[in-house]
Amino acid sequence: MIIKKKSRQVSPLKTINGFTTAVVISLLMVAMPSPAQTLELKGESRQGGLLVGKVLPGTQVELSGRSVRVSDEGTFVIGLNRDAPAEIELVTRSADGELETHKVAIAAREYNIQRVEGVPQRTVNPPEEALKRIREESAMVKKARQLDDNRLDFGRGFRWPIEGSITGVYGSQRFYNGEPKSPHYGIDIAAPKGAPVVAPAAGVVTLVHKDMYYSGGTLIIDHGHGVSSTFIHLSESLVAVGQRVEAGEVVAKVGSTGRSTGPHLDWRMNWFEVRIDPQLVIDAFPEK
Repeated sequence: MIIKKKSRQVSPLKTINGFTTAVVISLLMVAMPSPAQTLELKGESRQGGLLVGKVLPGTQVELSGRSVRVSDEGTFVIGLNRDAPAEIELVTRSADGELETHKVAIAAREYNIQRVEGVPQRTVNPPEEALKRIREESAMVKKARQLDDNRLDFGRGFRWPIEGSITGVYGSQRFYNGEPKSPHYGIDIAAPKGAPVVAPAAGVVTLVHKDMYYSGGTLIIDHGHGVSSTFIHLSESLVAVGQRVEAGEVVAKVGSTGRSTGPHLDWRMNWFEVRIDPQLVIDAFPEK
């Protein structure tokens, strides 16, 4: 059971060296047998953002009751989903057992919502015979995004996996005949079929699939601490599961497979099951 010893509001947000950073919390103890607790957060404190934190080595971190991996150096990372609440709670436990509760303000976003009427129902939902396949493929993707190891590949920042015009953005959503469909969780980048796709950061390949029902050719690369990149609608993947890749290494080719209307790259990012916005990530953490 966590006892809330003291709360501090991590607000307002400030921009330092191009990063949106939560104010550093430093808590001084009356008796000083051990160092003061310190929590630093760097990144976009907005829905869809990624926050990289720093605590003293040996400190444990929980996000709303969920244990978060902390590296030996005190680095951790958390993702904020599309509909994250206005405030999240981080609890830190120092090496000597001191608990602190930190509340972090999360900025809301407005998303592009489209409503389309008169669409034939057979094109709105998949046929019954495809449901088993869809469930099996969803389970594969979920498993591939659960890797939780101590690599800090994400800490070196991110580059664009391909150059091109942005044709689809994170968080947008369509309603067909009044029925809400799943939001779009990636960035669509226009590119010709066969164009090379590079790894946006170093990592380990956790999934390669030639033809999933919705996403077609699918590739997932894990960047450590649960942060991963997913590329879909590929014409070809050039790597294998378990392979380590470096930032800028060619890993796949653009295609129009699965439920796609034309060649493009759909780049998605996750923190475990939490879907984050690649645009916010690459803006806050450009490649070093």
